[in-house]
Amino acid sequence: MDIGNINLNLIVVDKYQDRHDALAYAAYLFSAYGLAVALTWAFRSLKAAILNAAWFQRFIALPLVRRWRSDVRFRTRVSLYFGLAINLLYAVIKLVSGVRYHTSWFVVLALYYAFLAVMRFAVLSSARRDPHGQDLIAEYRRYRLCGMILFGMNAVLSGMVAFIIAHNASYEYPGTLIFLMAAYTFYMFILAIVNLVRFRKYGSPLLSAVKAIGMTAALVSMLSLETAMLDQFGGDDPARFRATMIGVTGAVICAVVLIMSVVMIVRSTRALKSLTR
Repeated sequence: MDIGNINLNLIVVDKYQDRHDALAYAAYLFSAYGLAVALTWAFRSLKAAILNAAWFQRFIALPLVRRWRSDVRFRTRVSLYFGLAINLLYAVIKLVSGVRYHTSWFVVLALYYAFLAVMRFAVLSSARRDPHGQDLIAEYRRYRLCGMILFGMNAVLSGMVAFIIAHNASYEYPGTLIFLMAAYTFYMFILAIVNLVRFRKYGSPLLSAVKAIGMTAALVSMLSLETAMLDQFGGDDPARFRATMIGVTGAVICAVVLIMSVVMIVRSTRALKSLTR
């Protein structure tokens, strides 16, 4: 047996594997970029077609629609409650999928979404009783409480990421359903970013709390989608690739949520000190 040739073959195989992994990483990132560009183009084309349609012009002439377009507060509340309904629906879908397919981490994910929905509902209920931007002291106290809760939930999120990696947890969407879930996830993410910009001008800590919760839900949805995409498109032996990608994505998401929660706590504490002097 020629030991030298065996060692040389092993080195060649390792180098080939490293190149294969590098190409896989590049292909995954390029696919994500391509999907984002395609969805953006499709959204803009569909929006232009709808805006120019005759039925849409009749629709926007309806009284309720005219109020939605002209009343900023009404439009804000409708969009926030619509986001809450989507959040609850997503939690139910995850729970049903987890129970039906015996996927324990989907059940945990559903409970995480449910808790985010409860937080959002509590904040919106407070905003409904007291119009946003009026009682800033009360709003900053609730804003700080939301930051503290998100700070604690970040530990749960970190545990979820560790669970996914340790148990190779995933979920396989049947057929082309994964592309529908990808479109929905990117929609949630884009909507969360739009809300971050839109609600900033209202000067309401409660609306800021809602947008932070929405961003957290969107980020966790991205993590959930990534596990499914890696399972379906990760190749024959995706274990190391999956662990690396989920670990990096999970670390970034946990860091973003942690930064948001700390900013909420620090900002509200400083504002309360200045308002109660």
